[in-house]
Amino acid sequence: MAPVKARDDKSLTGPQKAAIFMLSMGGDDAAPLWDMLDEDELRELTVIMSSLGTVQAPTVEKLLVEFASKISGTGALVGSYESTERLLMKFMPEERVLSVMDEIRGPAGRTMWEKLGNVNETVLASYLRNEYPQTVAVVLSKIRTEHAARVLGCLPEDFALEVVSRMLRMEAVQKDILDKVEQTLRSEFISNLSRTNRRDSHELMAEIFNNFDRQTEGRFLAALEERSRESADKIKALMFTFEDLGKLDPGSIQTLLRAVDKNKLGIALKGASDTLRDLFFANMSERAAKILREDMELMGPIRLKDVDDAQTNMVNIAKDLANKGEIMIAANSEEDELIY
Repeated sequence: MAPVKARDDKSLTGPQKAAIFMLSMGGDDAAPLWDMLDEDELRELTVIMSSLGTVQAPTVEKLLVEFASKISGTGALVGSYESTERLLMKFMPEERVLSVMDEIRGPAGRTMWEKLGNVNETVLASYLRNEYPQTVAVVLSKIRTEHAARVLGCLPEDFALEVVSRMLRMEAVQKDILDKVEQTLRSEFISNLSRTNRRDSHELMAEIFNNFDRQTEGRFLAALEERSRESADKIKALMFTFEDLGKLDPGSIQTLLRAVDKNKLGIALKGASDTLRDLFFANMSERAAKILREDMELMGPIRLKDVDDAQTNMVNIAKDLANKGEIMIAANSEEDELIY
């Protein structure tokens, strides 16, 4: 899923406002409200929550005032798969939560038929060729005509012609039959599809490269650039490095500073650029910054490996904080989109 930029309150829809409200309440306080939602409402709200992205504190405050609630010192909210799943786990059975999250991780779309419309025609045809022609006819009658045409083109010719014949003779489908087909698709196809979605290989390699020391990273990237410049560029664009900490907002930097061991912080900053070093000092109290500067001067020369280890430690802490929704990390893109 592509990262979502922070929104302002004027562009939010009603369901998005409801999702922000439920996120801000947390698990215990929101539990009675979750229990009052039916399956369709629950599914729609959790889909929105999981793709919401970052909502800045002023927007949260305005929305809570709108909901006749009060807020005190609330920071930015981060809506992601992980934060949504953690919230639901507090008051819903694990099996139901996993079922909901599996569907969210599947193709985009609010309804089952919208989801099917976003499944590659070859993949969908591969599944449908094992179903009864009448079932396939029902499915193809519910999705967009242009997508149905592509799916038919991927089916064996005799089977596809039988499906066409069934569609021509098909009358209004009874609701209970339609519900059964939809439930089967949800449990047997969409759920399995979300579990088997392969992780992007460049994203995986970027995480591996992030854990290299500086020399190993440079050696591998140089070798990869000779073999495949395109792959090397993709990996570098996805990597989150120590210098990328300079893209953190002041609140995130201060949160990170509280989480990092002060001795390792000094070692890490010894190898930082002047710009990044000054940014961290600016987010500390004048006294704390003065003490850290003095400590760094007393350290003397530091081995490059020790600096790399300390910087890697800070990067990993930043990632952990981002995964928990406590800080925001800017991606390496021209538009500075956010990842969560």
